[in-house]
Amino acid sequence: MNQVWPIFKREFAAYFATPLAYVFIVIFLFAMGVFTFYVGRFYDNGSADLSVFFIYHPWLYLFLVPALAMRLWAEERRSGTIELLFTLPVPLWATVLGKYLAAWAFTGLALALTFPIWLTVNYLGSPDNGVILAGYVGSFLMAGGYLAIGACLSATTSNQVIAFVVTVVVCFLFTISGAPLVIDFFRGWAPLTLVSAISSFSFLTHFSSIVAGVIDLRDVLFFFTLIALFLTINVAILDMKKAG
Repeated sequence: MNQVWPIFKREFAAYFATPLAYVFIVIFLFAMGVFTFYVGRFYDNGSADLSVFFIYHPWLYLFLVPALAMRLWAEERRSGTIELLFTLPVPLWATVLGKYLAAWAFTGLALALTFPIWLTVNYLGSPDNGVILAGYVGSFLMAGGYLAIGACLSATTSNQVIAFVVTVVVCFLFTISGAPLVIDFFRGWAPLTLVSAISSFSFLTHFSSIVAGVIDLRDVLFFFTLIALFLTINVAILDMKKAG
């Protein structure tokens, strides 16, 4: 981790060296507020919980996280600074992990800044704060999954727009793979084993379980395994570019 830490510090600080961090956080918090209090009609539900808050997270992350991830490597490739990174006395895996963890930590900071919504529901009622905390954990893990996919795809191109669009599409497929519409489509002709496998890749399935207050080890392992897989592919892609 001694090799990862300098990369992490450099990348995390870089977010606040430009207006990007502040614009992202403002948009994120504004969108969370709008979807919770207006679209989700928080005050009309008559329930002291944040289920309406968490239900929109997958769909907000679907666009906001790829917008954050698209610059991780695409910008390095466009500007040519990726060649400088290759010459640093740091293993490639440490660079990939450091940049990823910095982006994930920044996303976590944006998520943590939604705490006034948590305070609001506690002021209005007596919610189960354990369930709410589980929801935050699940949201953070899901954001990490989206981010790992985005970082990997960002390494394949120097065009940030392409990286964004492809990431949104891939993340959308992971999100809806467990939806009833998708499962019903495959159930009509595919073997049950295949249907179960497709459903198991759904972000919604694993996230919904955690938001319900049940932090199942299988759901946690799913996100960490997916993150590890895409970061490994990320390293492999960059290694091939370095060798080429």
